[in-house]
Amino acid sequence: MENSMIKNLPPLSYLSPSAISFLDSKHHAGDDLQQAPSLLLELQTECHNLDQSLLDLNQKLQNSLIAYASHGDRIGVLFGYINAQLINLQSSTCVSGSSSDGGSEHILGEELPALAKEVARVETVRMYAETALKLDSLIGDIEDAVSSTLNRNLGNRASTRTSEEMRLVAIKTLKLTEEILNSVTKTRPQWARLVSAVDHRVDRALAILRPQAIADHRGLLSSLGWPPPLSTLVSSNLDPKRSSEAPNPLLTMQGDLKHLYCENFLALLSLQELQRQRKSRQLVAKDREIAMHQPLWAIEELVNPISIASQRHFSKWVDKPEFIFALVYKITRDYVDSMDELLQPLVDEAMLSGYSCKEEWISAMVMSLSTYLAKEIFPIYVSQLDEESATGTLSRARILWLHLVDLMTAFDKRVQSLANSGILLFLQEDGNLQKISSLSVFCDRPDWLDLWAEIELNEIFDKLKLEIEDERIWLLEVQGSAIMSDPEDYKSPAIASIFLQRLSSVVDRCRSLPSISLRSRFVRLAGVPIIQKFMNCLLLRCQEAEGLTALTDDDALSKVTKSINAARYFESVLKELCEDVLFLEMGLNQCDLLGIQVGESNGSGGSVGGSESCILDEEIGKLEEFRIEWVEKLSTVVLRGFDARCRDYMKNRKQWQEKVEEGWTVTKSFVGALDYLEGKMSVLEGGLNGMDFVGVWRSLATGLDRFLFNGILMGNVKLYDGGVQRLGNDLTVLFGAFQAWCLRPEGFFPKVSESLKLLKMGEKQLRNSLEVGERWLKENGIRHLSATEVEKIVKNRVYIS
Repeated sequence: MENSMIKNLPPLSYLSPSAISFLDSKHHAGDDLQQAPSLLLELQTECHNLDQSLLDLNQKLQNSLIAYASHGDRIGVLFGYINAQLINLQSSTCVSGSSSDGGSEHILGEELPALAKEVARVETVRMYAETALKLDSLIGDIEDAVSSTLNRNLGNRASTRTSEEMRLVAIKTLKLTEEILNSVTKTRPQWARLVSAVDHRVDRALAILRPQAIADHRGLLSSLGWPPPLSTLVSSNLDPKRSSEAPNPLLTMQGDLKHLYCENFLALLSLQELQRQRKSRQLVAKDREIAMHQPLWAIEELVNPISIASQRHFSKWVDKPEFIFALVYKITRDYVDSMDELLQPLVDEAMLSGYSCKEEWISAMVMSLSTYLAKEIFPIYVSQLDEESATGTLSRARILWLHLVDLMTAFDKRVQSLANSGILLFLQEDGNLQKISSLSVFCDRPDWLDLWAEIELNEIFDKLKLEIEDERIWLLEVQGSAIMSDPEDYKSPAIASIFLQRLSSVVDRCRSLPSISLRSRFVRLAGVPIIQKFMNCLLLRCQEAEGLTALTDDDALSKVTKSINAARYFESVLKELCEDVLFLEMGLNQCDLLGIQVGESNGSGGSVGGSESCILDEEIGKLEEFRIEWVEKLSTVVLRGFDARCRDYMKNRKQWQEKVEEGWTVTKSFVGALDYLEGKMSVLEGGLNGMDFVGVWRSLATGLDRFLFNGILMGNVKLYDGGVQRLGNDLTVLFGAFQAWCLRPEGFFPKVSESLKLLKMGEKQLRNSLEVGERWLKENGIRHLSATEVEKIVKNRVYIS
């Protein structure tokens, strides 16, 4: 008897995918069929409860409609009363002479404003009631539609088509409700409680509707055969000779199944757009931008099962991460066309602005890879570094880490090329770049970025150690540079080019990072120490040369000049590097973080090379200070040697009273000093770059001018006519030593030149100068001597009558 009461299930084609999935989950084996009566009883109880809830909702709707009708009758009575009052007011104002001026003023001043206020209040109440009732009706429709889809999922025999139609009805009603709420929020902000109450009920409906839509979408994907089998892709990844042709389930689906999938895809898009609109209304300021663009749910549902299936293979390739990147790129590339062909038209139909299925697919695949790297690969590599650091050997762990970063960088370039094919200007913003960059793992883990920078820096320092100790590299000059656009000959040793190549490798590394702040951080951690190391090497060599010979030896001078040349060349390259877009962006970001407007940075550490703010400004400034300091030391050393060879010349006061020897154009005791000067300047000119050599000879000219002026003209030396002639001859030869570097060398010896000019004046003209003073000095072109100095020179001038 019991067997006769058992009913067979309908044909499989009449069951929805979710019903099939439900039955499969409850009946794994034949023994599970014995639990069917209890399961049936449980389902019938739930259906009974839901039917009772539906009856309650219908009763609630009926009561609301009755209340609305009653409220409408009361509003009609109020409007009738107001209409009667307006008629009475009109009749009272039309009867001329029937009331006094005082009565008119009473009506216009008191009764009319009160009546207008009452009309406005009643109108507001009416609008509020209508809006509330309309929203209540819409929410009722939404809850009915959601309840219908829920009943279908719990086992009712409603068709899948009916369920999708009810979901679309619910979504359409939700959109209409959101439009009303958006209008109320803008025009009636005082109705915040009404909006909050409606939002609460909409949230409850969406909490049921979205999981249902996603569950149905997953069921459809499963029936389509998604995710595609990865075994073929894995085997082709390991053996490129094997064919990897596998059908794409998205392109092979046909008929009703394809139509049903497209409708479900559109439903997810519509739900997401509705959610975006609601968040945009509820959030303000920067939070609103976050709500404007979120990953597409439907694309995530395509990627998640692939990601789960792929990780089973990834776990075998921890020591061969190149296979992981190759497989992810192959999957991304093989299915990217179906995104444009099949799914993008659906996104356009749903009117989701700013969304590209191709970009969303690539972004989701890259983010799944980044998540796996952050959870599984990087922790292993970090632990290996920790273990090897305890033993003092870091070679293998460093190699694995740098190899992984190389793979990530190469993968990002390939993916970005794939994303940019046919899409212009997609990667202009950091936010877009982060979405399709596996290096975005460092955005959430800056400590890993610091570790990477430390590894890079240690590797570079290990390679530089041997090169720094090779003296030949310090002697060999750089033969041009691809980095520099300036044709200036810097005479720089090759060591500067080697350091710049290492710095350039760090800069190239940081270009791959998906964020300006990360690039800036990486350059500071791995790039700036290279510059500091270079400056320390230059300073050490100069100090060694100074300590051994006090720079009196030509070899020591050559050593210092090469260091200055290297600093000049390095500084010029850094200034040109600061004009690169990469460093300009980092500089602007630095100003934003510090709250500095562009154009405000100035002073000692300010604008360098036309750049308003560069993260290398401090290092450029230190290189400049180093050059200036040692250029001054070179001129000081030459001046000191000149002074040592001029002691007899300076001590011989008698020579300024005697005539010049016949056949001599220069004083004998001055010849040795001039010869020393020309010899040292020849060494410096041959070894020093042109720009810094200008600083040397100008500084030396200033020092010589001060030295001769203080030693002779301010030394209480009596100058006769022969002494003036001797001084003029000696200065002419001295000026001639500087003739090769300027047209008017006397201009760089202002004090001795103007003193000689005074000494050559006639006695009468000089005596008059004491009476005229400052005015006389200006008229005779004496600008670099004070009145006191002129007075002293004139007093020491002796004329023989």
